[in-house]
Amino acid sequence: MTYRALLEWLYGARRAGVKLELSRMAAHLERLGHPERRFRATAQVAGTNGKGSTVAYLEAALGEAGVVTGAFSSPHLLRFCERFRVAGVAADESALGAAGERVRAADPGGELTFFERATAMAAVVLAEANVDVAIFEVGLGGRFDATTAIIADVAAVTGVALDHQAYLGDTIPAIAAEKAAIFRRGQRAVIGCGGEPCAVPLLRAAAAAAGVDSIDVVDPSRVAGIPLAMAGEHQRANAACALAVAENLASMGAVRHDAAAFARGLSRATVRARLERVATAPAIVVDGAHNPHAAQALARWLATAADRPLWAVCGVAADKDIAGVVAPVAPLCDGWIATGANNPRAADPAIVAGAARRSNPLLEVTTCASVGGAIDDARAGAGETGMVIVFGSLMVCGEALAHITGAAADPIVLTDPVGALIDGKSR
Repeated sequence: MTYRALLEWLYGARRAGVKLELSRMAAHLERLGHPERRFRATAQVAGTNGKGSTVAYLEAALGEAGVVTGAFSSPHLLRFCERFRVAGVAADESALGAAGERVRAADPGGELTFFERATAMAAVVLAEANVDVAIFEVGLGGRFDATTAIIADVAAVTGVALDHQAYLGDTIPAIAAEKAAIFRRGQRAVIGCGGEPCAVPLLRAAAAAAGVDSIDVVDPSRVAGIPLAMAGEHQRANAACALAVAENLASMGAVRHDAAAFARGLSRATVRARLERVATAPAIVVDGAHNPHAAQALARWLATAADRPLWAVCGVAADKDIAGVVAPVAPLCDGWIATGANNPRAADPAIVAGAARRSNPLLEVTTCASVGGAIDDARAGAGETGMVIVFGSLMVCGEALAHITGAAADPIVLTDPVGALIDGKSR
């Protein structure tokens, strides 16, 4: 299967939407011969925010200690290959094509959804690469996410905040229950502090009820004194969660405990579009703050930035709490350009612009149909001494990176169907 044919095959599966149940995925793994059982150990990372950063911190910490890591995360920014990493490097097209062939052959009826196909491919790719520790990032929720069909030795929830309420529930306890459902008897459970504080005791109680072997409740002080390459105080919670997972893997004998190596790894870990500074004069920072909790963390960081004037380029997915994403940031800005990604999930820029005006009536607000055009306009507004913050959707972030850096993107726009389709029905 060529890379383009793989993308087309995956794109076709998006029509099935998101089907939240595990039996189909479990049966498929069995037909594949259980590649997910070939790892020395497996970790699973769930949570509302910080999953991608936590996975990257964990990859770097273990890699510095000599562990060959494999990781599956989502979504991608520019290329589908980004979701599959071996020793921190994206899988090549041929490996993905071969994995796609195996997954398709084991699913002759074409029943698997987009994310199930991707998860099954990850199990194959990482097994074929003979990684020591495989790390799977949850796509949506936890209880019925495809990654939960893979039995993890250490399961972590980075934190809980409001997001995807239409699918996970509209309260913190309801969402916490969905995410805590990844905990299983005999596992080691890690409970992060990257969300709402009230969720921590809920997660701890759920882990105890599940019969896990141990519960590790994380505190940011765990990484005190370790300099982090990624900006933002919220990253300390993500790094601490990753360190806890690494230490639990070491405690169970899956990896060697090397505190110095773990610290070196944490200090060098980076993820694209997490307060990523991609240009100067004006400074351009790209951040995937796509829900209210993440936008609040972004606002706390922006409040400390000296670059002025501050212009925002903001595009949000239509299924998100648009007002909640916009409100923390708009009062800090001097100018605002609402835009949208080239994707059917994107909200109308006029809606985003309206939310910005309501949050800051004095703000200069305009709209632009394209992300690239919005960035060019914001650059002009910010001038050489100012800053442009691009945020609101990882789809927007990906287009921003392509526009600013010239990085290549896939020939087919391929995003998870969440927000557009669930259980095969339009939403």
